[in-house]
Amino acid sequence: MTPLGDAGRPDAQESLDWAKVRAQFDLAPGSVHFSPFFLVSHPLPVREAIEKYRRMLDADPLGTIEKYVPLVTGGGMPAEMTRSASEYIGGHPEEVAITDSTTQGLALIYNGLSLQSGDEILTSTHDHYAHHESIRLAAERSGATWRRIALYDAPADASADQMIERVLRAIGPRTRVIGLTWVLSSSGVKTPVRAMAQMIAAVNRNRDAQDRILIVLDAVHGFGNQEEPLASLGVDFAASGTHKWIFAPRGTGIIWAPGRNWGLLRPTIPSFFSPDPFLAWIDGQPPKTPTRASWVSPGGFKAYEHQWAMPEAFEFHRRIGRERVAARTASLNTQCKEGLARIPKVRLYTPRDPGLSAGIICFEVEGQRVEETVRKLRDRKVIASTSPYKISYVRLAPSLVNDENEVDIALRAVREVAA
Repeated sequence: MTPLGDAGRPDAQESLDWAKVRAQFDLAPGSVHFSPFFLVSHPLPVREAIEKYRRMLDADPLGTIEKYVPLVTGGGMPAEMTRSASEYIGGHPEEVAITDSTTQGLALIYNGLSLQSGDEILTSTHDHYAHHESIRLAAERSGATWRRIALYDAPADASADQMIERVLRAIGPRTRVIGLTWVLSSSGVKTPVRAMAQMIAAVNRNRDAQDRILIVLDAVHGFGNQEEPLASLGVDFAASGTHKWIFAPRGTGIIWAPGRNWGLLRPTIPSFFSPDPFLAWIDGQPPKTPTRASWVSPGGFKAYEHQWAMPEAFEFHRRIGRERVAARTASLNTQCKEGLARIPKVRLYTPRDPGLSAGIICFEVEGQRVEETVRKLRDRKVIASTSPYKISYVRLAPSLVNDENEVDIALRAVREVAA
């Protein structure tokens, strides 16, 4: 297999070969894979890094940990992971906590907020189980309430103005947190996060500082396929797994927040990512507040070979180029959506407007259960998925592991299934 090399650097972008990018993934031949957003296939540089660290740990576990995770002095691989993530996010290393998934990140944020009885968390009816359950558990512990609203009635007809207006109308005097999702896996709709953040900032200008509304973002299905850096969206906290569109090792993720916001959280799990809490414990004292991002990164022994290979995934994206990744994903998704919209008996639910969708496409075939459609597509070597919601759809998600010909193969299979 040919390494990606320097394709994607400013002096080599014109020679970027998408076939070479696709060749970095060791996906089973004979099938076309449209579900890596569910759980990633590692590209070659990430696989090589995982194997390198695995060999080191197998040869000398204690020595390797002492070298790469210096608990007393700080630095080492924790610093390298936050540095690489922050460069991609558009922030600073001290603004990043390392987690193992979006689920863990959302739970750490909501559980860490100092919510009180009577405070309200506002979110949408369209969010994932992990987001809703993180809110529910935090509300139960704090005595806060939570409420869900519909951002749209029909996903295919969703508009940015409609979604912003519905959130604005739903804000009440006790609303303290608004939970958003960048790209909804229930429908493929991309929410106008930056515009919503600007609207909420306007609301906050008429509130006292202690009553300002915080925005918590589930970023996972936009993090890695959108051109906008996460730090530019205007949210207060964002959680994302990196084992989806970023192509980082399975079992890795991040929380990002502006530096000033970390003091609003209380850590939930003892951290090994900063010497401060450990040295305070040695001295028999609690660490001096405010909380820092590194204190929120859960400690305990990890699958270190996976965590430490995270920087290779961010480097993989850097060498291709954020703009090119976003444009490529949008191009393949547009081809797929336009093709699906022309197939009789197929109903497309994801907006065709690239400004309102990202990498996930939801549809159904008239007269078929979604599980039946997915099975029939798999029989034709097209790997699709179902959305894990009460109202479920078939999902195709073209990404960097696909090309135009594979999109055409998927569309032909859908035509056969729908005939």
